[in-house]
Amino acid sequence: QVQLEESGGGLVQPGGSLRLSCLASGLMFKAYTMGWFRQVPGKEREVVGHIDQDEITTIYPDSVKGRFTISRDNVKNTVYLQMKNLKPEDTAVYYCAARRSWKYGYWGQGTQVTVSS
Repeated sequence: QVQLEESGGGLVQPGGSLRLSCLASGLMFKAYTMGWFRQVPGKEREVVGHIDQDEITTIYPDSVKGRFTISRDNVKNTVYLQMKNLKPEDTAVYYCAARRSWKYGYWGQGTQVTVSS
């Protein structure tokens, strides 16, 4: 049974940092591309970025480029989302997901990130 478990979310002040973790189990982690997404209530889920099997990363939204980085540890079966200089508009539920092909087949339950003073 594949499980993805996010952690590390919470309340942070604007300008602060957080590192989200996603622990994967039940799959051959190193063979999967791992993605991070976020969603605000009432809005569509937004892709933040992904890291592939060769540890090549892609960050999509211009709003987070230069502030968010993705990394992975194939020994710990964990993917990370490091977020710096957080802004109130980064407030969302953050999800990790895993895929072998073009479609993400496995999703975590999400972790809430709130950026507020």
